[in-house]
Amino acid sequence: MSTYSMTVAGLQRELPICKVTDDLYIGAFICFGDAELTEACGRELLKLLEPGSYDYLFTAEAKSIPLIHEMARQSGAKHYFIARKGPKAYMPAPLHVEDKCITTAGVQKQYLGRDDADLIRGKRIVLMDDVISTGGSLHAMEELVKMAGGTVVDRIAVLAEGGAAERKDIKYLGVLPVFNADGTT
Repeated sequence: MSTYSMTVAGLQRELPICKVTDDLYIGAFICFGDAELTEACGRELLKLLEPGSYDYLFTAEAKSIPLIHEMARQSGAKHYFIARKGPKAYMPAPLHVEDKCITTAGVQKQYLGRDDADLIRGKRIVLMDDVISTGGSLHAMEELVKMAGGTVVDRIAVLAEGGAAERKDIKYLGVLPVFNADGTT
């Protein structure tokens, strides 16, 4: 398997190159199981935020969960929010939106329980993700925050993939190129 070598949060990693379509390949950035990388990325992501400028962190299920947890642990936050991929029995009257993600086939939905929405109402929210590419997940999270009555004050990611690196509304630690079938960027 081909890999893409990059330094993230001061750590060198080899990202496997994965086929998305016949013409599009990506470097798979995955923190699951890599405690050293998760801790370093959490620390560096927190440095992108102005202390006291937000009330809560918010991410989408699933790859960002270890990151948001680590950021909460390091910052002393008592609570954070996760947009879930499906409604859960414990979610009272969940809000939901649809999104499309580069790494998931088809349209998916993101859910937020009314209890979490009530906590978000009137609060300043930072959206965070591991990798932002098309911005679909980010947009869905933003819509959930709006539906809940919160205000998005910042958007952060470990990596901006492809064209996302050109966006001015996202802070990120590094740029991840997209690849052609022949391995070129």
